[in-house]
Amino acid sequence: VQLVESGGGLVQAGGSLMLSCVASGRTFSSYAMGWFRQAPVKEREFVAAISWSGGGTYYADSVKCRFTISRDNAKNTMYLQMNSLKSEDTAVYYCNGGLGRMATISRGDFGSWGQGTQVTVSS
Repeated sequence: VQLVESGGGLVQAGGSLMLSCVASGRTFSSYAMGWFRQAPVKEREFVAAISWSGGGTYYADSVKCRFTISRDNAKNTMYLQMNSLKSEDTAVYYCNGGLGRMATISRGDFGSWGQGTQVTVSS
């Protein structure tokens, strides 16, 4: 499945952004999906995951209660609503997923990644 992230931009601290991840192919609705991010000179880290049905979600402690992950399988699209943004949220955000549990997806062990979308939070 091909994944394309969008929705990033420049926002002031305390602001909001919504990211989208559009998937091609018919397997999206079978996949648990996740958002990941990579800040400059840091390793890529897990942000949030969602089950194939959307009924289960899982967040990194750093974004819990500020970010909300969701999906629309009819549109082959996953979202990340980011509120109360902080400067430390600045990163390139990526989506990815596969067959398996959210805990497995959260490990981020994928062979390929998309271009990502840049989120910059100014303080």
